[in-house]
Amino acid sequence: MVTLSKIYTRGGDAGETSLGSGDRRPKHDIRVAAYGTVDEANSVIGLVRLYTGPGGSDANAEADAMLSRIQNDLFDLGADLCTPEDGKRSEGALRIQASQVARLETEIDAMNGDLEPLKSFILPGGRAAAAHLHHARTVARRAERLITELAGAEAVNAEAVKYVNRLSDHLFVLARRLNDGGRADVLWVPGATR
Repeated sequence: MVTLSKIYTRGGDAGETSLGSGDRRPKHDIRVAAYGTVDEANSVIGLVRLYTGPGGSDANAEADAMLSRIQNDLFDLGADLCTPEDGKRSEGALRIQASQVARLETEIDAMNGDLEPLKSFILPGGRAAAAHLHHARTVARRAERLITELAGAEAVNAEAVKYVNRLSDHLFVLARRLNDGGRADVLWVPGATR
């Protein structure tokens, strides 16, 4: 377990931060942007859980448990991304595993089987939890774009790329599920406002 006894270190006052390897990078570095955006997606999921947790307007224990696991995975993903795949990576450094990707796929398949078939693209909205899940999905897609950009310049764990790709699919399907199985989805009507 991580122990944080002091929150500020002044180490970033000059615009740099430390990676998990101890190397210093500018705060605008693509690697830092990638794991920072993963953290942003995690924060939006935290907002979703205000609605899916006990007493929430869209309370759903199974959905909340999935989101809890995903939030933990996203910290694993951030740890994976902040430690480059070079010779300085320690033996015990966290890495996203194929089993985490497989769990998302299993959950997507189980949820999607009960949904109304899609007849149009969906506009972000509907119930509160679903609307926030659509927001989380778009942040996850931005994280994926940054992670794949990073992978074009430096080595990145292939399972990390797969995980963030499946994550946005999972959040989409879960949003539909929490929108009354798709019945409360807000559908796009092409050209409706011309």
